[in-house]
Amino acid sequence: MQWVKVLGGVVGAAALLGLGIILGHFAIPKGANVPAPSVSQDLDLEILETVMQQLEASRIRENLRELSREPHLASSPRDEALVQLLLQRWQDPESGLDAAEAPAYEVLLSFPSQEQPNHVAVVSPTGSVVFSCRQSEQNLTGEQVGPDVVPPYAAYAPPGTPQGLLVYANRGTEEDFMNLQTQGIKLEGTIALTRYGGAGRGAKAVNAAKYGVAGVLVYTDPADINDGQSSANETFPNSWCLPPSGVERGSYYEYFGDPLTPYLPANPSSFRLDPDAAPGFPPIPAQPIGFDDAKSLLWDLWPQLPGREHWVVTTGWGPASGLMATSQQTEHLPVLSWGKPGKQLCGPQGPVEFHAHFTSDLHTSATPSLELPSSFPNQDFRTRCSLCLEHPSPYSCHSWPTLTFPPATSQVNVSVHNRRELRNSSNVLGIIRGAVEPDRYVLYGNHRDSWVHGAVDPSSGTAVLLELSRVLGTLLKKGTWRPRRSIVFASWGAEEFGLIGSTEFTEEFFSKLQERTVAYINVDISVFANATLRAQGTPPVQSVIFAAAKQIPAPSPVGLSIYDNWIRYSNRSSPAYGVVPSLGSLGAGSDYAPFIHFLGISSMDIAYTYDRSKTSARIYPTYHTAFDTFGYVDKFVDPGFSSHQAVARTAGSVLLRLSDSLFLPLNVSDYGETLRSFLQAAQQHLGGLLEQHSISLGRLVTAVEKFEAAAKALEQHRSALQKGSPDPLQVRMLNDQLMLLERTFLNPRAFPEERYYSHVLWAPRTSSVATFPGLANACSRAMNTSLGSEAWAEVRRQLSILVVALEGAAATLRPVADL
Repeated sequence: MQWVKVLGGVVGAAALLGLGIILGHFAIPKGANVPAPSVSQDLDLEILETVMQQLEASRIRENLRELSREPHLASSPRDEALVQLLLQRWQDPESGLDAAEAPAYEVLLSFPSQEQPNHVAVVSPTGSVVFSCRQSEQNLTGEQVGPDVVPPYAAYAPPGTPQGLLVYANRGTEEDFMNLQTQGIKLEGTIALTRYGGAGRGAKAVNAAKYGVAGVLVYTDPADINDGQSSANETFPNSWCLPPSGVERGSYYEYFGDPLTPYLPANPSSFRLDPDAAPGFPPIPAQPIGFDDAKSLLWDLWPQLPGREHWVVTTGWGPASGLMATSQQTEHLPVLSWGKPGKQLCGPQGPVEFHAHFTSDLHTSATPSLELPSSFPNQDFRTRCSLCLEHPSPYSCHSWPTLTFPPATSQVNVSVHNRRELRNSSNVLGIIRGAVEPDRYVLYGNHRDSWVHGAVDPSSGTAVLLELSRVLGTLLKKGTWRPRRSIVFASWGAEEFGLIGSTEFTEEFFSKLQERTVAYINVDISVFANATLRAQGTPPVQSVIFAAAKQIPAPSPVGLSIYDNWIRYSNRSSPAYGVVPSLGSLGAGSDYAPFIHFLGISSMDIAYTYDRSKTSARIYPTYHTAFDTFGYVDKFVDPGFSSHQAVARTAGSVLLRLSDSLFLPLNVSDYGETLRSFLQAAQQHLGGLLEQHSISLGRLVTAVEKFEAAAKALEQHRSALQKGSPDPLQVRMLNDQLMLLERTFLNPRAFPEERYYSHVLWAPRTSSVATFPGLANACSRAMNTSLGSEAWAEVRRQLSILVVALEGAAATLRPVADL
């Protein structure tokens, strides 16, 4: 890669200063009109203010219009056209960067067959189709159809045509399937209908397969995404809510990175796994559908739905309002409701009142009956109505209206014809070389590919990236600014299939990035909604995000900074600072994952989001659907694009502070607060259990105390250096301690069952205890095992891994000369 050659082609400062500091002076092109570099170069507040003022909302809006104009699925012609657009912008003579390139990887992707579209249908015993689910979303704005609009599908789900009775399995967790099995419901050979949330997409299929389920359907419940809104006049294009035909696409692959080249870059020469034997793919066919089709399936098959007589009113279970299978509470009546809660039946002309009764209690065979107004069209009842209970006790029988149900042995057929293909997918990299420390990199990235138009995800982030790089590129070309450290802008490819572009990049340049990267800034979805900032990251980046947010005015209300507005919506009590905004932790939802979990690089994700007190939506409603368009953003998400501008300013300020500050603005003491919180949770929730098995947390307590002392001493050392005229080598050594701290928490053998997860503080946590994940997970697995079991040996191993990591972190923070 040319950027590596550029960044690597620098002259050591040992010859220049006699201090061993690597300078980038001679790496700057001859004749470039730039200020002479100084080893004491620090953040220029005037430059920072200039950048803030030059970031324009109108330009971000036009960027988004262009980026989302056509669907751009990974490796598609439009995706490659956007690669060229980015290269053109970053090579522009007036606003471009020092270098730009687009390296490609050969990766395994998954697509639905154009010749045999995926299909879901209710089939009668004679083989006739009683009902068919939509194969595409309703064309509401003229943008939901076309040859480049990929139909809804579950990427990497295997082909197959399973057929069986329908079972409703809530969110498809292992516990959900266990609950159904406990009720004596036969799951083998069935088709499970599940709703998004609770478990990952692929995990639903994995869990289902363990219980013999033949195929999985997944829908987005309006209660989870629309606050219960489900009718046409309540949803897009009349509001930002997901319309009834909307279907969330997504990858069902279990891991991230190219499926065939784990831990290796997907170059032509790399070893590849056998596609038929590679792990992580769903074991059974799966297909996403819209909630309108899910409603029809449930109603069509209600009389024969296994376990329906055991469903009870329980928060968190069931379509929209709550269903649960349990034999202990069979005195309750079942609920099947859609749209707004209440005793309503949704017909073509809107909701009407009705009553649902049962002839006897549910310990015997119960026959539901309805009282309906005479105006209700019975012939439309089967596919449009919903059931709600009136009383949790049996009432007298009333006869059913004249309705036509499918035969009692009707089944659901799921036909999936996905195919897997090796495709070339490109990353685009834009480089600004540092003037003083060109071998220290600040990375700023977002993915480029989308499932359809992708205006929110990911183009809102790319629109911000392009505007920020334009402003910095213009200052660079004018010769008024060059960063102290190198900046690398990245547009990652094939993220939607499993963070592929960013993961391949980290695999190819693992050593170089670990040695030289200061931090990674991720701006994927830049604006979910326009209420407040939302930031996630590792503890050392908290201070630099806070510093940036305090200096930037919030789009609204007028007079507040982004920081002041943020703290109104999401805050926590800090022992060190009092009430501060809440900084979320990083999972694996975007391209920061390989940087934090695999490389141990301090990372963050920045966005604007909604007011959680006003919605329970798990994400913006049109996520991964054909309704995520420019018009959707322009009308509903961020009219005027002021929130996009706020994110550009916040992320831009963080970027400049990291790239230009003499002392890296990373606060390691903030890690001490996190470690103390984790320790207290472990003592409170796990301490008693551990004591029963003669396991002491004493060494862990000591390790946390050592870290806190070392972090405090380092911060005092930094303060002393900042007050004087520090030797450049002392600054470099201190910055390296700050930069390398995150790496000390890596242990590649800590979680052998988890691919790429090496960070002992931020690995996936399956336990409900908010503490060190390895220890918490091991205790959860060992809880009901015997003394001396392998599970308790794993608890001891995880505790030792944790203590060694914390002691190593403390050692990294102590004076460099102290061996």
